[in-house]
Amino acid sequence: MNSAAKRFARRVIAVTLLALAPTLPATAQAPAQISAQEAYEIGVEAYIFFYPLVTMEVTRQQINAVPGAPPNSLANRFFHIRAFPPADFRAVVRPNFDTLYSSAWLDLSKEPMIVSVPDTGGRYYLLPMLDMWSDVFAVPGKRTTGTKAGHFAVVPPGWSGELPAGVERINAPTPNVWIIGRTQTNGPADYAAVHKVQDGYTITPLSQWAQAPAAQVPINPVARGTAPAPLAQVNGMKPSAYFKFAAELLKVNPPHLTDWSIIARLRRIGIEVGQSYQPERLDPAVQDALARAAAAGLDAMHAKLPTLARLVNGWQMNTDTMGVYGDYYLKRAVVASVLLGANQPEDAVYPLIITDAAGKPPTGDHNYILHFGKDELPPVEAFWSLTMYDADGFPVANPINRFALGDRDVLKYNVDGSLDLYIQHDDPGGDRTANWLPAPGAGALGLTMRLYAPKAALLDGSWAPPPLRRQP
Repeated sequence: MNSAAKRFARRVIAVTLLALAPTLPATAQAPAQISAQEAYEIGVEAYIFFYPLVTMEVTRQQINAVPGAPPNSLANRFFHIRAFPPADFRAVVRPNFDTLYSSAWLDLSKEPMIVSVPDTGGRYYLLPMLDMWSDVFAVPGKRTTGTKAGHFAVVPPGWSGELPAGVERINAPTPNVWIIGRTQTNGPADYAAVHKVQDGYTITPLSQWAQAPAAQVPINPVARGTAPAPLAQVNGMKPSAYFKFAAELLKVNPPHLTDWSIIARLRRIGIEVGQSYQPERLDPAVQDALARAAAAGLDAMHAKLPTLARLVNGWQMNTDTMGVYGDYYLKRAVVASVLLGANQPEDAVYPLIITDAAGKPPTGDHNYILHFGKDELPPVEAFWSLTMYDADGFPVANPINRFALGDRDVLKYNVDGSLDLYIQHDDPGGDRTANWLPAPGAGALGLTMRLYAPKAALLDGSWAPPPLRRQP
């Protein structure tokens, strides 16, 4: 080969390597020199930043695990809750008595998944889709896409193929997605109609779209392992294991575009996108600082919980930065620890009672009235309810088996159009029974409102639930 040919060959190789540079594996860099104090501060940020990602993955692994079956064997299939929980239900706090759930984990690592919904005949539903950072990135449902039948291809990052006609594309930020669907349910008498809607929610791999759908064996919720709850697992992780696990997850779950700054700071403690975490390469004093930082990050989350939302008329109103958190990483982490899978406020808001009108926590040994003026009823496009829980957030057994009360019930309105709801242990009697929400005979009350498809007045803070007034 002559000299001219050699120069040309070298140029071609150089240009080719330059073009491939973005796809070549990164080389781990030695962590920058950093003081123990700065490492501690960045470590606290890192713990909080990664908390939702780690929690989502632990949750995904546990939900999709079946003893004796391959890992992730339940992915790409809906699991439906077919009835409201009974009075002795204790699996999760504040269970829902307004909608029936339909949940699924999508695995997009091989191809897109097409999520199909039936025509609900005007019935309210929503299928919030969460990425692995716990952000809601798409919500097919009545508020957004209507109630006609539809097909939505949930596409993994970087996919550039073609979709069938009539299928709408939804770009997923991460290769795994959690769908936590809810379908309006107007009491047990409505179950049969809701079950038909639930059975119309399907997931089909793109490669099988042209084929007849294969029958799926119903998921057995009892056939699960005995591993500790995801939250206990995450909170109990050793700091080095936590950060190592987070770094591995970061290899397949891209950070959001707005995360550039914190990703830059993470490099100073040896955590880089695409690389395994190697704490042994850090100075021992820095390693010790990071271990202390993990505990401090969890403490910061616990400290933030009481002030997570504004308090109005004794109700905790969480309408800001919910579901989509931006760079408010502390709130995202706190919500992941207490309400993983929270909706965007545009879809639902859940006011929680903290105090009565006198500023005191409501208890079951008193009677209360919640009075809505004619023009003060909850401003929602869908429906609203008030649910009774005990101090721990569990249902309260009562003689009429009523756990929630709302605008879909046959309520007795006052002559002037106002509405009084009676929150007490004993039946108020007469016409008031229709508006009675039974309470425990003692202990703190965990009253929670649910406001679906709230209007602007609720979202901008100009409306809030009225104060809960104790009766003499």
